[in-house]
Amino acid sequence: MNIKDFAVERYFARYEFTAKYMLSSSDCDGYPMSYVLDLASDNEKTSWDTLKLGYTETLGSPTLRKAIKQHYKTIDLDDIVVSSPGEANFILMNILLSKGDHIICMSPMYQSLYQIAKELECSVSFWKPSEEKNKWYYNPADLKKLIQANTKLIIVNFPHNPTGFSPEVNDYLQIIDIARHHGIPIFSDEMYRFLTHAEHSDLPPMCDLYENGISLWGTAKTFGLAGLRLGWLTSKNKEFLKKVESFKDYLSICNSATSEILATIALNNIDKFVKPNIKKIQSNIALFSEFHKRNNHLFDFHKAKSGSTAFIKLKINETSYQFAEKLVKETGIMLLPSETFEYGTSHARIGFGRANMPEMLDVFQKYITKHYSS
Repeated sequence: MNIKDFAVERYFARYEFTAKYMLSSSDCDGYPMSYVLDLASDNEKTSWDTLKLGYTETLGSPTLRKAIKQHYKTIDLDDIVVSSPGEANFILMNILLSKGDHIICMSPMYQSLYQIAKELECSVSFWKPSEEKNKWYYNPADLKKLIQANTKLIIVNFPHNPTGFSPEVNDYLQIIDIARHHGIPIFSDEMYRFLTHAEHSDLPPMCDLYENGISLWGTAKTFGLAGLRLGWLTSKNKEFLKKVESFKDYLSICNSATSEILATIALNNIDKFVKPNIKKIQSNIALFSEFHKRNNHLFDFHKAKSGSTAFIKLKINETSYQFAEKLVKETGIMLLPSETFEYGTSHARIGFGRANMPEMLDVFQKYITKHYSS
């Protein structure tokens, strides 16, 4: 497979470890290993101290899957396969799709959630949002219009990267009803699960509500533990999961033994990770809202109700890519342009998970005052 470059990741590769300020990161600051290990139970400490660095079970250890299972209502241990999140995406597409199939995917969207389907010679219809009344909205009626006779998969992502959108429960159930009526599986990227802001409610995982639903979650976004490189697919479709397990033999085969124990500790102490992350995100959204008020001549900002990102619309006479390139070169602030999402040339992603947001906005303000004064 001669796959197209992953635009978001290639852009990050240029700046993530060289730019001084990461204003577009979708993850929260990573927690130190000492923070995780200090939360370990006696049994978990023993597992860590006696760990032998050999192979692990392809599905993920029973202890890890038990820790995952507690965060679902209807999922059993054998309804879970652990891998890296990107690997899970790749395997799922290769198992479910064939040349000539049709899929529906939200847009803008993380590229791996649709690019693999394109490389498999599937056709893709994008479910696009409206951007009205200071909010993003994905209308289920628009999704319904995209259904074709050969539609084999619907791909959603809530909380949504990059807009921060999450549907109301009634709309969420309507999405499921549309898929169920046509017998179409839903792949639900739930990597930002539980990062829902105080005035809103968390959505139930797709796999708990839809018999043909497949949910993806992991440690990177919710927990601030991206370095563990662990995620998991959950579904009631055991035949599908068996295929995932077998396909994994050609890729990672099994997971990192150290990451499995650290992930287990995190899953068993979820509030110790989620609550600080949400507090940081909400504080940074408040700071950015004030920043927007001072600079609303430069961009529009729809306050996200979930997740750790927002998608601003620039109101300038240059493309978002041009703006981002000049910004990073002069200030060291990396801003992710919408071109990397294949979504026009006027938007950029903002990430709210970094503690140095106040410093970043101070530097950004000086740049705007110098170059874009109203």
